[in-house]
Formats: sequence, structure tokens, C-alpha cells
Amino acid sequence: MATEPAAAAPAEVRPAAQKPTEGEPSQAAQQSQQPQQAQPVPPSQPVPPSQPSQAAQSSRPSQPPAGAQLPQQAQAQAQARVQAQPPYPHVAYQPWVPPGQGPVNSPLDKLRPPAPARATLPTLWAILATGLLTALLLDGGLGVNLLIIAVPAVLAAGFAARAAGRRLRPWTLVWALGGLALLAVPALVDAGWPTFLAIVSALALTAFALHGGRGWPSVLFSPFGLVHSLGSGTVWTWKSLRARAEGSRGRWGPVLRPVLVAVVLLVVFGALFAGADAAFADLLGSLMPDVSLEQAPWRFALFLLGLFGAIAVARTGAAPLRWDRMEVKPGRARGRMEWALPLVVLNLLFAAFITVQLTVLFGGYDKVLKETGLTYSEYARQGFWQLLVATLLTLLVIGLALRWAPRSDARDRTLVRSVLGALCLLTLVVVASALRRMDLYVDAYGLTRLRISVTAMEIWLGVVIVLIMAAGVFGARLLPRAVAASAAVAVLGFGLISPDAVIAQSNVDRFERTGKIDIDYLDGLSADAVPALDRLPEPRRSCALVHLERQLRAEESWYGTSWSRERAREILSERKVKWIPDACGMKSRDVLDDDYDPENDGDPYGTTDPYETTDPYSTADPYGAP
Repeated sequence: MATEPAAAAPAEVRPAAQKPTEGEPSQAAQQSQQPQQAQPVPPSQPVPPSQPSQAAQSSRPSQPPAGAQLPQQAQAQAQARVQAQPPYPHVAYQPWVPPGQGPVNSPLDKLRPPAPARATLPTLWAILATGLLTALLLDGGLGVNLLIIAVPAVLAAGFAARAAGRRLRPWTLVWALGGLALLAVPALVDAGWPTFLAIVSALALTAFALHGGRGWPSVLFSPFGLVHSLGSGTVWTWKSLRARAEGSRGRWGPVLRPVLVAVVLLVVFGALFAGADAAFADLLGSLMPDVSLEQAPWRFALFLLGLFGAIAVARTGAAPLRWDRMEVKPGRARGRMEWALPLVVLNLLFAAFITVQLTVLFGGYDKVLKETGLTYSEYARQGFWQLLVATLLTLLVIGLALRWAPRSDARDRTLVRSVLGALCLLTLVVVASALRRMDLYVDAYGLTRLRISVTAMEIWLGVVIVLIMAAGVFGARLLPRAVAASAAVAVLGFGLISPDAVIAQSNVDRFERTGKIDIDYLDGLSADAVPALDRLPEPRRSCALVHLERQLRAEESWYGTSWSRERAREILSERKVKWIPDACGMKSRDVLDDDYDPENDGDPYGTTDPYETTDPYSTADPYGAP
């Protein structure tokens, strides 16, 4: 039976508080000093646990006692005392700051953008496709496979940038197309050194496109941003993959099952058809990469290379480092006399050198060679390298002069433009003189890889000087991008002209004029040189092409070869190489025929003395020319 609730107790009437006399404690203080006893609750009337008892309510003070301090006030007073009397007077006081909200601890902290959103599903698929294509296609030579691998990597960066809200800008498109164009060099050229330059330049342009900066810090440090994104991108991709996997449980089965069934059907019926018809087997062998168990470790390493490369590219596209936030403080402006005097003296020295060069040019080299005692080739070789170093140092001087140039008024700007403009013009003349020296050097000794490389570098330095002069007239806002674009165009042009083909063509033309040629050097060129070397008469033609002909015998996949190698195969198949060891200055054991068997051909080292018929000190042409 439910009991009736107890009647509410009448409110206690308290007398009005009286003002205490001086020295007498207040009534509230007296009550706080007296212990309060809670009234016991009858057992017939239990108090619910959610409602406090009247005794507990009456024991709670309605307001803090007089003279008591709140916790916030006490903490503020303690902090003020600490600031007034720091424990270490020689160290400035720094209050505690929660983690993540403190001051900048690293120079990269101000360059880092906010954390990007999780990678989208298209981004993850593009990253996986890059890794798989790298493992399957990057097994032998370089060719169109680099372009194929680059396509999903670029798509991964594009998907990540779009998910992060980044817009496609004109310069980003220019850098991206330039990088893809540079990757076309391995598909056209066989030589390894222009291919290496093209790949490195393509990576640099990719970094420019992803970071999107416009100043010198972006141009110089953007490639390092890809390395920085490698570690953070791995964590970013893993978290995104886990989030996608947890949110899509139960949806992977309908996707993976038909894919696995299709793969099994292709493998089974493809193997049956390949065994039934040899032509179909050859077609599959040329289209599909050679995947064997022995190559598993190498394929796995290539898969990781492509995977992490695509992760770095995608993470950079989502949240690149802001290199333009890097502060480059200008140098202290110097006085006019302090700044201009060294440069004016340098200009006078350049003018004196150029005057001598003009005198030599119009007066003829014979007089100069007679006075100096140098030979024609020594004069050419001695001058080029010094002039190349002088050009590089001039660019350094111009950069330092701009940093410390006076810039207080319009007269200072006019002085800077006049002095540096004259220095740039004189440097261009020095560049032309260096190129003339290299022309004399090549005419005396022939063209080589080193000589054509430094010539191309000297030409590009001249282009940079022209860009600096244009920046002095129209402004230097676009100068960093212009210099980077000129370097990319130079590398692309250098690869497309096929340097080995130019070297072979120059040496063959020189042979037709002078009868001099270095077959041993031309023998080490790539397949790009085959069309030019094919013009040589026998036996020089065979001596120059015998090693290349042997290298081109091996079968290569369609994606791992270049157009130049295929053209060389066609030329050598039309005109066979005639191997004549004696004419090429080699012994019989140096025959590069795979069918050579020393067991059946007698003594592999021969029984005749190689010096019986050949005099090493003879001046006669070993190739039989008069």
C-alpha cells in the first residue's frame, strides 16, 4: 500500500542580519565555525537518490563566505606572482601553451598548408595503377613505358588537387605538358645521357606544377617538396585507405568477384590459345610483359617504387608546401660609389678582352699563334673552359650586385640598369667568343659528348643573360619562371636533336674533308649514330657498327625500346656488317660472333704474332688509306 507523502515543513523564519560591531565576527562567520548536524531521515520516508535531502540543501551555503577566494582569482594571483619573480631571472618567462598552439618550432611550419582531406577513391585507384604499371612495364629498357606510367600518376595528383579545392592555373598546365613532353625523349632517343637529363627535368617540372609557386624559392626548392611529401603522404594514404575500407564493408565482394573470374578466364583460355597457335603465342608474348618467379623480387621493388612515387605526387597535389612564404630579405643597400666602382672596373676588363678578340678575328689567327707559340688546337682548347667559367662567375656577380644595389630613388635605378646592362652585353660577346673557340676545337679534334654538352650549356647561359636583360627592362616578376622554362626547353631540344647522331654526323663529315676519324670512339656511341655511321666506306663502317649490331640482336618489348633503335635495326638488316678483324685492328679471338666455338676452330688465341705484319710505330693508315 502506497504511503502518503509527508507534509512540507513550514519555512524557517530567520531574523534579519544585524551589522556586527567592530571586532565582533559576523553571523555568517559564526555559523561557519559552528558544526552543523544533519537531521536524520525517518526510515518510513526514504529520500530518492536523485533528489538531495533538505538537510543537505540547508547545509550548502547560498554564496561563498566573505574573505574566500575563487579558484580563478587564486590562479591569476599565483601567475602574477610567478611573473613578478621568475625562477630564472636571465630567462624570459613563457607561459605554458597547449600542444599544437605554440610558436613556430621549425622553418617548415610556416610553409606547411592545412592538413588535406582524405584521399578520394579515384586517387587511391590511380596510385595503385601507377604501382602495377611500374612493376609490369619498367623491366628492361626505357621507351614509351615512362609515358604510360606517368598517366595514372598525373591523374592521381589531379584527383587529389581537385578534392582539396585547388584550381588548374595556366602555368600549372604549362609545367605539366612540359613534363610529359620531356618523357617523350626516351621513346625517341637511345642515348642514355639525354634520357637521364630529360627524366630529371620532367620530375622538376612536375614539382613546379604541383607547388604552383612563382618566385625563386619555388623554382629552387619545389623538387624537395616531393621528398617531403613521401613520408606524410604514406600516412595520409594509409588513413584514407582505412577510412574507405571501414565505410565500404560488404561492397567489395560484388566488385572483386567478377574481376577475379575475368582474370581466371583470361589466363586459362589465353594459355590454351597460345598453345594451339604459334602466331597467337608470339602476339601475346610481344604484348604481355615477361613475368616469372625469378623476377618476383625485382618486380616487387618496382611496384614499391611506383607506388610511393605516386603517393608523393598525390600528396603534393593535395597540400603542397608554400615555398613562396619563405622570406628572402634583400641585402643592405650600398652607396653608389661603393657599389658601382667594382662593376665599372669589371666592365672595362671585359671591354679590353673583347677588343683583343676582335683584333684576332679580323687580323687572323696566324699572327696570334706565331706570337704566342701555341698550336691551332692548343689555342682553341685553352680558351673555351676559361670563358665558360667566366660566364658562370658573371651570373654570380650579377646576382650579388642586384642584392646589394642602391635603390633609394630613380637615379639609383638608372645607375643599376646602366652598369648591369653593359656587363650583360659584354658577357654575351664573351659567350660568342667561347663558342668560336669550341668550333675551332671541334675542327681540330672532332666532336665528342663532352664538347657538345658544354656547348649546349654555354648557349643556355647566353639565353639566361638575355632574360636578365629583359627583366631589367620589363620587370623581374616572371624571371624565375622564364629561367626554368628556358632550361626545360633546352633539355627537350638537346634530347630531340639526338646528340649521338650529331656527333656521328660531324665526325663523318670531318672524315670526308680530312680523312681523319676516330673509329674507337664512334664505336661506343648509341644506336642514334647508326644512320650517320652507315655512310662510312668499308671496312670502317663495319668496324664502327659491329658492337651496335650485336647489341641490337636481342629482342625487346614494344614499350621498352625507342624509335631510334628500331630504325637502326632496319638499317643493319638491309646492309649486313662485314666483320674483318685485321682491318679493324683486333685479333681473331675478338670476333663477336655468338656462334664462335674455340673447340672447333683450333687455338682461340691464334698461332701468329700480331706484330709480325703490323708495325706499332708505322705512320701508315691501318685502314689501308693512302
